[in-house]
Amino acid sequence: MRTRSLSVGALLALFVASIGLFAVAQDDKPKFTTKEVMKKAHDGNPKLCAKVATGKASKEEKEQLVELYVALSKNKPAKGDAKSWEEKCNALVAAAKECLTDDKAGGAKLQKAVNCKACHEVHK
Repeated sequence: MRTRSLSVGALLALFVASIGLFAVAQDDKPKFTTKEVMKKAHDGNPKLCAKVATGKASKEEKEQLVELYVALSKNKPAKGDAKSWEEKCNALVAAAKECLTDDKAGGAKLQKAVNCKACHEVHK
């Protein structure tokens, strides 16, 4: 009888652990696809990234851009080296975060990081 309750307890613990791993895996899933990020951050007139870079964006828009770039960094590149993708995405995230606190320095870094041709040449 004791062996049976240990087995049931072990199965229950395994079940709970697998649910926890599933929840963590869901958190790692990007909130936006690469295509969605490109559309929301780099399309429109004015473009969200340009508004943030020039200091004309609201706090909410700056936070939205950070959220978009964080999601972009969690996506896999369509092609090309994953390390290159990571470096380019990290530069975008860092510059966008800096824009939350310092528009001038962050804006210049963001304008430099948003280099469509450099990214599309190797990853699109």
